[in-house]
Amino acid sequence: MPDTIDLVDKLLADLKNVGGVIACAAVSRDGLLIRANMQKEQFVESLAAMSATILGASETATTHVEMGIPTRVIVETDYGKLVVVGAGPKALLIVLAGQNIGLGLVLLELDKSAIKLKEILT
Repeated sequence: MPDTIDLVDKLLADLKNVGGVIACAAVSRDGLLIRANMQKEQFVESLAAMSATILGASETATTHVEMGIPTRVIVETDYGKLVVVGAGPKALLIVLAGQNIGLGLVLLELDKSAIKLKEILT
């Protein structure tokens, strides 16, 4: 039977195989890296911490204006997209996608993966 780390690694490998996904990571809600599938691993721990901060700040902002809790945060730059989505009370998923990629399939697979990660970590 695969252990938790193997299951998270498989989930991230499947997510990275979605067209346009450059890198992905599973992170705790407080910004600690769980696992990542990234080529430039020297940046992954700071990316994990900053992404958790971005999602947390977004949750605070939308709660203050009575819009509820955001399902995801998308940051678009000239070079690509960063998507952060909650995966239950313990974790979140981060995806880096290419600049010219449509996000439809990526978001669909990311939402499915977030549900799976929540189940793995429960």
